[in-house]
Amino acid sequence: MKLAVVGGGSTYTPELIDGFARLRDELPVTEIALIDPDISRLELVAGMARRMLAHAGHPASVQATSSIEEGVAGATTVLFQLRVGGQAARNVDETLPLQCGCVGQETTGAGGLAKALRTVPVVLEIAEVVRRLAPQAWIVDFTNPVGIVTRALLDAGHRAIGLCNVAIGFQRNFAAALGVDPSHITLGHVGLNHLTWERAVYLDGKDILPEVLASDRAQEIADSMGLRVELLRRLGVIPSYYLRYFYAHDLVVEEQRAKPSRAAEVAEMEARLLEMYADQAVVTKPDLLSKRGGAFYSEAAVALIASLLGDRGDTQVVNVRNDGTLPFLDDDAVIEVPARVGAAGAVPLPQEPLGPLYSGLIAHVSAYETLALEAALHGGADRVRDALLAHPLVGQDAIAEELTGLLLEANRAHLPWTVR
Repeated sequence: MKLAVVGGGSTYTPELIDGFARLRDELPVTEIALIDPDISRLELVAGMARRMLAHAGHPASVQATSSIEEGVAGATTVLFQLRVGGQAARNVDETLPLQCGCVGQETTGAGGLAKALRTVPVVLEIAEVVRRLAPQAWIVDFTNPVGIVTRALLDAGHRAIGLCNVAIGFQRNFAAALGVDPSHITLGHVGLNHLTWERAVYLDGKDILPEVLASDRAQEIADSMGLRVELLRRLGVIPSYYLRYFYAHDLVVEEQRAKPSRAAEVAEMEARLLEMYADQAVVTKPDLLSKRGGAFYSEAAVALIASLLGDRGDTQVVNVRNDGTLPFLDDDAVIEVPARVGAAGAVPLPQEPLGPLYSGLIAHVSAYETLALEAALHGGADRVRDALLAHPLVGQDAIAEELTGLLLEANRAHLPWTVR
């Protein structure tokens, strides 16, 4: 079984390798192809991957290549975890919107749009190679913004499913707090990628969320998200931490302006991780990697791939076509909900009706995602401006106008259509 990882030079990759090593019985991988244009970085990560597998007694071989064709040929699954423009582009995504009083974040708002503009064309180009050289392969997209990228892949007819670690993070955290195995916890997870709420937390089939929100634990959860516990208790749900950008927008902008960007922190962290990966004595993933982001990514990826290839028919939270699941959205929209996963793909489970406080925001952001994808596919300042105007974290004409100019100028090197 060959798996290919596009963006294999990422410092995330040892997290993925660790999952393959630990969960070998669930997913018997024999070959892992790491694909990345940055050869020097790729060799460090590939060497680390080989040592980790050898240390764990795992027989899989690791191929390191800058060739998409060579890497994906014959793969059963191709994981996308690329970042067009690297941390430098991410830093712009997180700082440029602050000039206009908007949240600076790499997956939502103006920063998320910039990332979509850079990323979608590249992803679609790579996916065509996958279609040609590994036509039966599943594409698992972990590349942000996952909802927009996954929709682009599906609209182009690719065998693709989007994956995010937010839901599995909630599940594992609840399990740890309750002292139970994660298999005992399931979630009432609903929304769009990076715009989700937990409407229920089931412990062996019983919803314990009302008890959690009434307990002292609720304050701890609220504090971890930077939200008021009163809000969580009034809503009766637990929002993902990305909802803070909506529920506390001005406070977040104030905080972001007062400290270095997350991209700057991650760039420093990545430099240290790469030094560790270069050390031949390091044979297990460093503790520092847990601070890099992507917690439980490997477990989620292994579970999804095992279900797709093994037709297990179990339930996992993925990004998938709406197809009537949320009736206020177009069928073609991509949503993030529990789905039944098997050899034919993922089918979203029915959802209880959502109140207007949630459906309104979901519909608003989904409309933005449609416009963002149009801008990414076809270019044009007017399309970019429309997408910004539609996003609830921007939404004002003068700001959308200014951000359009700033965003296009900052990303000119990655957007060929901006060259006049």
